[in-house]
Amino acid sequence: MDKRKSYTAEFKAKVVLELLRKEKSVSQIASEYEVYPNLLSRWKAEAIERMPELFDKRTSKTEKLKSEFVAN
Repeated sequence: MDKRKSYTAEFKAKVVLELLRKEKSVSQIASEYEVYPNLLSRWKAEAIERMPELFDKRTSKTEKLKSEFVAN
């Protein structure tokens, strides 16, 4: 049974930034990095969806850790 390949957050970020630059097509980038195009599309959609969190001070890592600690 094949194990799914896992990718680091850094790798995903690098690839998504390339997608957002729109200098190459999704197919070209997928071929270059040997990743399925539909997976790249999911990464891009997730990055765009979660981007506002980067600028929201209320969702800082510290706040997330506090809420997780209190929940336990």
